Amino acid sequence: MGSKAEHGPIRPARADILLASVGERGVLCDFYDENASDIFRDLAADAGGTEEAHGFSALIRPESGAVLELGAGTGRLTIPLLELGWEVTALELSAAMLATLRQRLADAPADLRDRCTVVPGDMTAFALGKRFGTAVLSPSTIDLLDDVDRPGLYSSVREHLEPGGRFLVGMANPDASGRQEPLERTQEFTGRSGRRYVLHAKVYPSEEIRDVTIHPADESLDPFVICVNRFRVITPDQIARELEQAGFDVVARTPLPGVRNHELVLEAQLSGRPS
Repeated sequence: MGSKAEHGPIRPARADILLASVGERGVLCDFYDENASDIFRDLAADAGGTEEAHGFSALIRPESGAVLELGAGTGRLTIPLLELGWEVTALELSAAMLATLRQRLADAPADLRDRCTVVPGDMTAFALGKRFGTAVLSPSTIDLLDDVDRPGLYSSVREHLEPGGRFLVGMANPDASGRQEPLERTQEFTGRSGRRYVLHAKVYPSEEIRDVTIHPADESLDPFVICVNRFRVITPDQIARELEQAGFDVVARTPLPGVRNHELVLEAQLSGRPS
């Protein structure tokens, strides 16, 4: 979602099992490939984005002007923010994701389209020539970035915020449920088309990574598209420390509404200190 950190399809064990099962029908791709675009168009309006947008919107000061959204993807947060009345500059690197976002905007009312600027770009290294009162990062997006890439994100955001501007970073909140995340889980869900999908996630604690595989529940499909990606397992405490080292003050940790996940927003403000 807007970062050069994606290096092409990884090969989780789950994907290897599926590829062996379906044979030549199997197509392996990462979440951001063109081969995955049909699945993500089907999932573009997945549940939870509107609730999260309300949570972010409550933290954006009315006078802050246009919102910079990083790693906008297919518009899961973008569209609800526009519906809430904000002007949004949506930055995204993946061509497939951008195509889906642009199609969603084309199908939206003119008022929404007129308030959205879509920009191809890498969220770890971008130059837009303007500043914003608020930059937002939806939950799980920062988990795409490794230790080498995150400093570029912080630096780029710092250069694009107005004095006193806010950086709102959505993250999983591991302390919200009081339960430890299972090392491996599988769940089914339904896209807008009614098609069923299976998500499989496996955490490798020693490597601090989570491999995620999404595929159709119907294994008879041809082609059978298997989408994979790797996320870092990062805590809010770790990101808060990094933000402070990068010249931000973390002023609050605010829970996000909704039942989709236990999530929070780190509210970071430019500190005025040299980074």
